[in-house]
Amino acid sequence: MIVAIDGPSGSGKSSVAREIARRCDLTYLDTGAMYRSVALTCLERGVDPDDAEAVAAVADGVRIEFLPSEGGQRVVVDGTDVTSEIRTAEVERAVSAVSANPAVRVTMVALQRRFGEEGDVVAEGRDIGTVVFPAADVKVFLSASPEARARRRAVQRQGGNLATGDEVAVDAGDEQAILADLVRRDTYDSTRETSPLRPADDAARIDSSELSFEEVVEAILALSPELAARAGRADA
Repeated sequence: MIVAIDGPSGSGKSSVAREIARRCDLTYLDTGAMYRSVALTCLERGVDPDDAEAVAAVADGVRIEFLPSEGGQRVVVDGTDVTSEIRTAEVERAVSAVSANPAVRVTMVALQRRFGEEGDVVAEGRDIGTVVFPAADVKVFLSASPEARARRRAVQRQGGNLATGDEVAVDAGDEQAILADLVRRDTYDSTRETSPLRPADDAARIDSSELSFEEVVEAILALSPELAARAGRADA
């Protein structure tokens, strides 16, 4: 079974996909982490994210692994754990150019499809339902207002998690900077020539701005009898 969850940055895709994977015994595939891993590697090697040929070479040679951990999942690049490093603001600024690179996307999509061939997965990103797994059993486009997404991302960077009710204090200036960056990335991702961010025609659209984490998860489980059954829901 393949579940595809697409949406803009900060919409809650990662937290929701991880929970769906846990409840339904699926493998969680964080495709955004793959592009972030390439972006981080470029920054570490002094490669300009806008140098398409050099970035493509990095993507072609990098080895990305997803390994289990007590916290859920570790991202390992060429043998080094980069789970925290790929979530920095510097990587956030670089990843749009990296993910828009056609050659990089060809490499990453091929790798993502190999992961899908190995078993049941829930994959999240920006082109999962439209490009990577167009025949996915369940497709979701998860969105939220830019303000709600900026708040979530600001809390996340301070070590909190609104999905689990772990609220922490954030700096208003930092939150505004994150909001501006999200709006910039939304524009970039939705207008790029290669695999632009858009809902698949047959995707269920869910706006999480005013929904709790549990409400979003339940809405997705309700889309498929098989998902509901896997989660052990009484109404499956």
